[in-house]
Amino acid sequence: MSLSRNSTPLDTVNIREIDRQTLTLFIALVSCGWLMIYAVNRDPEVPYSFFSLSTNPGKQTFFIVVCMALLFLIMMVDWVLWRTFAFFLYLGSLILMFGTIFLGREVNGALAWYQFGGFSFQPCELGKFGTCLAMAAYLSSTGVNMRTWKSRIIAMSIFMVPVLIILLQQDTGSALVFFSFMLVLYREGLAPSWYVLGFGTALTVILGLIFQPPYVVAHILIFVNAALISRFKEKTNIWWGVWAVLLPVTWWWKTVLSVLLSKSDGTSTLPENADLFVVVPHILLFIAAFLPNYLRKNNIIQQQMRFWLLLTALAATLVFTANFACYKVLAPHQQVRVKIWLRPWEITDTRGAAYNLLHSKMAIGSGGFAGKGLFEGTMTKLKFVPQQSTDFIFCTIGEEHGFAGAAAVIILFAWLLVRLTILAERQRNSFSRLYIYCVTGILFVHFIVNIGMTMGLFPIIGIPLPFISYGGSSIIGFTLMLGLVLKLDLHRFQA
Repeated sequence: MSLSRNSTPLDTVNIREIDRQTLTLFIALVSCGWLMIYAVNRDPEVPYSFFSLSTNPGKQTFFIVVCMALLFLIMMVDWVLWRTFAFFLYLGSLILMFGTIFLGREVNGALAWYQFGGFSFQPCELGKFGTCLAMAAYLSSTGVNMRTWKSRIIAMSIFMVPVLIILLQQDTGSALVFFSFMLVLYREGLAPSWYVLGFGTALTVILGLIFQPPYVVAHILIFVNAALISRFKEKTNIWWGVWAVLLPVTWWWKTVLSVLLSKSDGTSTLPENADLFVVVPHILLFIAAFLPNYLRKNNIIQQQMRFWLLLTALAATLVFTANFACYKVLAPHQQVRVKIWLRPWEITDTRGAAYNLLHSKMAIGSGGFAGKGLFEGTMTKLKFVPQQSTDFIFCTIGEEHGFAGAAAVIILFAWLLVRLTILAERQRNSFSRLYIYCVTGILFVHFIVNIGMTMGLFPIIGIPLPFISYGGSSIIGFTLMLGLVLKLDLHRFQA
């Protein structure tokens, strides 16, 4: 194998210069994961089950051995080759991901796995690695500028292609992870307005899913009308008075409407879509406040008013569309997942859809401060929480080691994320810096969403906790990503 002018063979690199903090954190998390997987699957009659490939602890032990070999292999390969073949590896991972649609095995409704005897393989994990390489290779190439539309479209397409493939696999949770690459684009100069627009859109959709759309639109108009009235220079007291009166009218709309429609005998009949009419008084105030501002013969003011009108119309449309799409178009089981997250008060069947989340919270809460002790988790031993070796393994940590153990794991992850950020910033090579940021973003999203969903802070979307959850595809994929980080950092002084 020939080496480029800027590369360094393994025998001239002091392996003792490997970042010990990152390596130690990796070993600590993997060890914690292995211990928790053993705790979930422990059989007192077979105490050495981790030597058997027929058990989850045994398989995870095998996967960890593979990961150690993989780390050694990464250290032997010339670091320049990863940059040279980045797009080929990316394309190969896309082909593997797309192949599951026709050749894959269905797991929990998603065609995202290949089956090889007693082992299964999820190419999405390799897709994350390939996308990290491709994104870093593209953004570090000459002529890329995130202020131009061409660079933005290409960069976003790099992670949107695997997102579309994963959506075809019906694995929504894994698709959401790829939006972590937006963090890298922000670091590389993508305008903050994109993120304001993104978070604003997400907030609007979530509000439209939690509350009735007419009331959400009414409150949007409340803020818009306040902004428009604040532009008036005279007679503002009358306008603000009308605006203030509409606040309680909105909050007690049905009561107000019932009084207005009451008959002489004291009875009243509300229209079938009474809630929809709550926006009417706000629309009238919007028109009354909009026209005086717009009719001012000032092109700048008129342009601003058109922007307000367009933004309000888009927000209202988004609220109604999101609510309709979720509760009328999505499959029933998907609707239930959304309701468990955003409308838990509507879920009354504790043995049905809400079972996982309810018992997850119970397991974490039952651990108290110090936990019940290793192998002493009653809910863990009695298998109250499904998927406790994979998506819900944080429950085992919370039950057996309590708040102290859960906090320790969170601190380890936070420490790792901070350390990776430090490693990224000390790279002289832009490819290495960008790649490390890509890996950091993926780990951050996995960490936040997995722990959050076990406590009901995020929807249950089925993504693993890095290095801790059971699964060969997961731990090998994350080891591959982190191993290359260590390799690139060894060559951080090379451009």
